[in-house]
Amino acid sequence: MDVVSTYKYARVSPKKARDVAREIQGLPVSDALDILTFTPKKAAFLINKTLKSAVANAENNFELDADTLIVGEATIGEGPAFKRFKPRARGSAGAIRKRTSNIRIVLRENEEEEVEAAPKKKAAKKPAAAAPKEEAAPVTEDSALANRGQIYEVAPDVVDDLKVISGVGPAIEEKLNNYGIYTYAQIAAWTPENVEAFDALLSFKGRIDRDDWIKQATDLAAGTSEDA
Repeated sequence: MDVVSTYKYARVSPKKARDVAREIQGLPVSDALDILTFTPKKAAFLINKTLKSAVANAENNFELDADTLIVGEATIGEGPAFKRFKPRARGSAGAIRKRTSNIRIVLRENEEEEVEAAPKKKAAKKPAAAAPKEEAAPVTEDSALANRGQIYEVAPDVVDDLKVISGVGPAIEEKLNNYGIYTYAQIAAWTPENVEAFDALLSFKGRIDRDDWIKQATDLAAGTSEDA
């Protein structure tokens, strides 16, 4: 199902808006919002408003989960141009065109993520009903999920606030919890293979290394142990 939101006659030129729209094409909604929030351009602000409107339409009108949506299309059409004139030499006038844009955002459901996320939620519910949290143990290298490092099948008694790590928002923290990551120590112990696996799961394309999650998590884990 496609969810569409449009912003007509936005006061920004189509060329400038297309430079920003090109960066979020095909990304998950959470990643696209992060990119637009930290892009210091007027076009990013206007496209961000349109994307948030599309997310609100999906949640309120179609009862879709924003975490399962991707930016299927981010197109910029040319709107009408305002004509202004500037006085020039010898009584002439220079034309000024103030261009506008029509921003169109289309959200689609990410079929691959839905198929992958479904068994994980079921696996998290079974141990919770069968045994208390104290018996939950990390899955180690013997598991079929070894390329993700140490993960928990059930949330441990003590979990860390992963949002403290730069680049991790509420949506990303929820995804990490779904994949069994709850503590700084787990991220601090990641190997290059683990980073590659989570880069693919989160569709980050190298962002974990760029934001240096492992160093941040190592420092936070050391501070947590000192406080204890």
